[in-house]
Amino acid sequence: MSRARDLGMDRPITRRDFFDGVAVTAGIAALGAVAGCGPDRGEPGMVGTPTLEVPQDANFPPVLTGLQGNTAAALSVPHAMRDDRFWQYAGTPEPTGENYDLVVVGGGISGVSAAFEWLRRRPDARILILENHDEIGGHARRNEFKPTGRGVPLIGYGGSQSIEAPSVWTPEGKDLLHQLGVQVKRFDKYFDQGLYTRLGMSDGVMCDKETFSGDTLIRYAPGIRAEQWVAGLPIAERAKKDLLMLYGNPPDWFPGLGQEGKEERLAGMTYSDFLLKVCKVHPDAERFLRTQSSDEWAYDTRAFGAIDAWGSAEGWNYPGFQGLKLNSDKPSRFNSPSMKKEWSADDPYIYHFPEGNQALVRMMVGRMVPGFASSVDMDGITTASFDYGRLDLPINQVRFRLSSPVVSVNNDGSPDTATTATVGYFDGHRIRTVRAGAVVMACWNMVIPYLTPELPTAQKKAMREAVKLPLLYAMVQLRNWQAWRKIGVNHVRWTGAYWCVSELDYPVSMPGYECPKDPSEPINVHMIATPCQSELGPSDGAIAGRHVLIKTDFSYMEYSIRDQLARLLGSAGFDPARDIEAITVNRWGHGYAPEYCRPWHAFYPDGPFPADLARRRFGRIAIANSDSVPAAYADAAITAAFRAVGELQA
Repeated sequence: MSRARDLGMDRPITRRDFFDGVAVTAGIAALGAVAGCGPDRGEPGMVGTPTLEVPQDANFPPVLTGLQGNTAAALSVPHAMRDDRFWQYAGTPEPTGENYDLVVVGGGISGVSAAFEWLRRRPDARILILENHDEIGGHARRNEFKPTGRGVPLIGYGGSQSIEAPSVWTPEGKDLLHQLGVQVKRFDKYFDQGLYTRLGMSDGVMCDKETFSGDTLIRYAPGIRAEQWVAGLPIAERAKKDLLMLYGNPPDWFPGLGQEGKEERLAGMTYSDFLLKVCKVHPDAERFLRTQSSDEWAYDTRAFGAIDAWGSAEGWNYPGFQGLKLNSDKPSRFNSPSMKKEWSADDPYIYHFPEGNQALVRMMVGRMVPGFASSVDMDGITTASFDYGRLDLPINQVRFRLSSPVVSVNNDGSPDTATTATVGYFDGHRIRTVRAGAVVMACWNMVIPYLTPELPTAQKKAMREAVKLPLLYAMVQLRNWQAWRKIGVNHVRWTGAYWCVSELDYPVSMPGYECPKDPSEPINVHMIATPCQSELGPSDGAIAGRHVLIKTDFSYMEYSIRDQLARLLGSAGFDPARDIEAITVNRWGHGYAPEYCRPWHAFYPDGPFPADLARRRFGRIAIANSDSVPAAYADAAITAAFRAVGELQA
């Protein structure tokens, strides 16, 4: 039997994969065929169009499996504009005759927050949100499955994950949570923090064959000592001694330097360089630790700064700094902004809806669009029903137009005197335009210069420096999780395989929704891949990794998921052909917003910062997105939205 058949690759799993790129030889019809855009709006009970390959009975995007997120359907028009092969086929823009007080470009957390805040300030405003994806929420995406034997759907998240450290959220973020009635303390009850521990499960590391001589799983069982698990690692003996030194009693690597001098030295190197060039550990020790930063930062320790590794050192993470005896009562001036912000926060990581932060988006859209959601409060949003056909009805005060990539945003006249702007979008057949009193650009900084070419040259250059990091979030729905229980892990970091994390979904229940609590029940497994080629640094590595990702077919992603889960769980009786019932891969080629950090940004922390220039208002056009902060956090996106609204209404 072939390896592919062993992994169940011939098992039928529904997927909607698209070829990347745009076949422009047939003109505008070819653009429409792959753009995932449709001309007809406002028919209740419908979502998308036939070009999106959404079946008529699937009027709920979260149930779509296979490749989702930044699909070719969502990216082909932006990519055609980037490659200067769109306008030659696009034809003359045709006005729709529609006029709005505000048009928002981008329907993610930042864009929807901007619309929500604008409406709060001006309750009679007419607003249009334009989104190039087939779903509301942008990177905040919901994945939903219907497992065999479970009476209700199993819900997971495909992007923006949690309300992280709400105690130190921005004032704007806290204000929005208050407006939505999100009481984070309720998660103390909803999130079962002790479930996996009660079942004898813990974190683990798979020393995989991609890195070492073979696959070896180690468990960080409660109370285990470094000597116990290091002994079982498939690494050189010297590397074992080096790891024990790092975890035990490392020396002062910079004798004679004070606190500021040591911090400055750490700020000038990556954590991998610290290990190899300062600590001079065996390469196997560095390779074992390399992916510790991957899931949180979307790049490994070859790009992760040593100063932030010091700030993140805890438990088994980022050893080697103890001998420096640095004062950790406060962060270093060189630590990244998000690390400084969360330095003193002690919030547990439990503030999480089953669908992630798309719950916040749905609560806002449900309040703005009558009939879209059957419930709009914290306790009812997860189990609410949704009618996507209500999003773009002509009678709506706020309209949400999906699968409508924006192609032009221009002030009507000089930016200094303009009172309106014109926005063009591709509807699958032609360019349509609408008139707006104001425009909030809540899309990626990288695309804005293509939409608004009249921007000052320096501002466009600053925008292009926001190189987002690629990321894959997969949700794998399993028949049960008995094999996980048998091997005793619920979260596994891989040292070099394609997927760097495999973990059971967070055990969070909401009123009317129960998370799996018995290993015999179906469950979602969350898997993370970070394509950034970290040895090149965050920006260059992101670009190189994205080029590879865009050419990586879903079939390889599916194969690698099955392969890694079989290697992890096979000894406990796991059969991927039998036990995997569905796979959704959320591809975010333009994922995390890049944060300023050392050693890559020499201007940090003193400035000046490119984002300050990039987010400047341009006439009736304001910039709101996480790139404009920059920070890859939901509250940052919300704050950017509120700022943009304030600028336009000043």
